[in-house]
Amino acid sequence: MTLQTCYITSPSAPGFDVESTFQLIYIPRGEAAETSKAVTMVFTDRLAAYLAGVILSHLALTCVFLLATLAAVRWYIRDSYKVDGFSQKHVLITGCDSGFGNLLAKQLDRKGFQVMAACLTEKGAADLAAAASPRLKAFLLDVTDSSSIRKAVESVSREVGERGLWGLVNNAGRSTPIGPSEWMKLEDFTKVLDVNLLGVIDVTLQFLPLLKKARGRVVNVASILGRLSLTGGGYCLSKWGVEAFSDSLRREMQHFGINVSIIEPGFFKTNVTRIDLIDANLRRLWSRLPQDVKDSYGATYFDEYVKAQTFSMGLLCSPDISKVTRCMEHALTARFPRTRYAAGWDAKLFWIPLSYLPSFIADFIVTVLLPSPKQKM
Repeated sequence: MTLQTCYITSPSAPGFDVESTFQLIYIPRGEAAETSKAVTMVFTDRLAAYLAGVILSHLALTCVFLLATLAAVRWYIRDSYKVDGFSQKHVLITGCDSGFGNLLAKQLDRKGFQVMAACLTEKGAADLAAAASPRLKAFLLDVTDSSSIRKAVESVSREVGERGLWGLVNNAGRSTPIGPSEWMKLEDFTKVLDVNLLGVIDVTLQFLPLLKKARGRVVNVASILGRLSLTGGGYCLSKWGVEAFSDSLRREMQHFGINVSIIEPGFFKTNVTRIDLIDANLRRLWSRLPQDVKDSYGATYFDEYVKAQTFSMGLLCSPDISKVTRCMEHALTARFPRTRYAAGWDAKLFWIPLSYLPSFIADFIVTVLLPSPKQKM
């Protein structure tokens, strides 16, 4: 078998020639069978290699799929394991006058837990006690007052004895005032931080000895605004602080068998998101601003800002707060509680994914949602 190169020149246009090159294979008559056999072998080898590659790639994808499925099934089964002896476990919940804390107290009471519900007002405590079983104990607690917390520790210590405290749910919180940071004074920040962050820290530190006895659980209520700051004021700052405090506490307390979980609710209809309270606080902030600051924002800015807040709360806030309390309950009852719980479709599908994206994307979204000042650059 020999190869011979041939060149053919053909006119394609006046003044231009196209030269084509190709090879002729000359096969003597006696070698035809051997050549055919060689070509067949080459084709067979290449086909086998191709099929092997296809099979291996599909096998690899199948293995990945099976491993992912097995991991998901294992996670689901592990996530469903529960602790036992609910009736012997004491759980303290702060902020039980209304909202998440109030519903969780009733929920755990129905499960048979020994619930100690801390309320800020006498009316809140009385109403909750009337709606629950005699097993639930409602009492007054101001999380911003260390002496009030100490009294609660003494009372709870007598109640739980050597069993210790199984669960502490730091739920008490406030949102207002929120708004542009330039409208705030220092005390506007401290009012929120005292409840949402320093109160959480003080309550947790004072109850830690009782929690260590039971090798119990700490459940801290943060927010998606602890992942993504959308407004000025102390609320976002406080929730970022709760996230950081919870992370450090979890790593420290794991040596003592204490689990620390963070609840990250999206937007829900509670006192924290009541638009009438937000509106009243915004009007208070606006009314005390110097005239030159008001002028920089423009005469219509305030009304547009309130409208934007009202629209956002109406669009995003879910009335089903049990989505949050179910997360809290799981953190208290699961044998293997999660580190973080995202509660609500908006938290899971929008806000938390958004928090992982580049900052300019979140900046753009906030810019679209809120009005622009008159004297913007």
